[in-house]
Amino acid sequence: MTATTLTAQAPEPAKAGGPTAESGPPKPSLGSRLASIAASGAVRVVLVVLALVWLLPTAGLFVSSFRTPRDIASSGWWEALTDPGQWTFANYDALLSNDTFTGSLWTTIAITVPSTLLVIVLGAAAGYAFAWLDFPGRDYWFLLVVALLVVPVQMALLPVARLFNTLGIFETTLGVVIFHSAYGLPFAIFLLRNFFAEIPRELLEAARLDGAGELRLFTRVVLPLGGPAIAALGIFQFMWVWNDMLVALIFADAGSPPMTVALQQEMRQFGSNFDVLAPGAFLTMLIPLAIFFAFQRQFVAGVMSGAVK
Repeated sequence: MTATTLTAQAPEPAKAGGPTAESGPPKPSLGSRLASIAASGAVRVVLVVLALVWLLPTAGLFVSSFRTPRDIASSGWWEALTDPGQWTFANYDALLSNDTFTGSLWTTIAITVPSTLLVIVLGAAAGYAFAWLDFPGRDYWFLLVVALLVVPVQMALLPVARLFNTLGIFETTLGVVIFHSAYGLPFAIFLLRNFFAEIPRELLEAARLDGAGELRLFTRVVLPLGGPAIAALGIFQFMWVWNDMLVALIFADAGSPPMTVALQQEMRQFGSNFDVLAPGAFLTMLIPLAIFFAFQRQFVAGVMSGAVK
C-alpha cells in the first residue's frame, strides 16, 4: 500500500467548533435540573412540612370552635387534643340559633351567588366577542378592559357610593351585587378571552359550516371547551366576594350585614367572645374550602391553561 493511499484513507482532523467523537449528549438545561431536584424525596418532605405548618392555624381555629370560653382563655388549643372533656357543641348550637348570624349567612349567599353567576355569564360572552367576533375598535376596547385591572377598589368607593345613593340602591343587597359584578368583570373578560382565543379556528369553522350560528356556537362549542377556565374564574370570584368586608361595610345594609361584617361587629362589641368568633370564623371559611376542593381539578386546569402547548 502506497503512502498516497494511506494519506487518502486517513481521517480528517475535526474542525474547530464542530462535533467530535468524544462529545457526549448535551448538558441538561437549568429548568431540567430544577425539575429533577423538585421531584426528589427531600423536597417533597419539605413541601409536606410547609403545608402542615400552613394548615396549623386552621386546625387551631377548628379545635377552638369546640371549646368553652374558659378553656380558651386558660390554655392553648392543643390541650384539647389530649383532654376530650373540653370538646363541646354548645358554641355551634348557640351560633346557629342566633337569628343575627343565620340572617347574615343568607345575606352572604344572596350577595355571593348572583355576583359570581353574573361575572361568569357576562365575562364569558364578552370574552368570546373579543376573541372571535370582529367589531370596530375591538383591540382598543380590550386594552381598556386590561387597563381597568390595575384600578384599585378604593378609588371606586366614593364615586360609586354617590351614584348608588342617587339611584336609591345604597345600603342594599342589589348595590353590593352590582359593585362586585362590575369590579370582577375586567379580570373575567381578560381570563376567558385569552382562553377562548386558544380554541382552534378550524373547529369553529367546521361548526359554522354545519349551520351553527354565533349563539349556538358559543353555547354548544365554546362554553364546554372553556369549562376549566370558567371553573377557575368562578372560584376566584366566589372567594373574593365571600370573604369581602370592605365593600360590605360601605354598601351593605347595616341591619342585615354579611357574615364578615357580622363577625367584625361581634368583635367590636364584646372584644374577646371567642365562643362566637371561633365557630363563626370557621363556618365562614368552611364553605369556600368545600367549593375549592370540589372543583380543584377544574381550577388547576384553568389556571394552567395556556402554560403548556
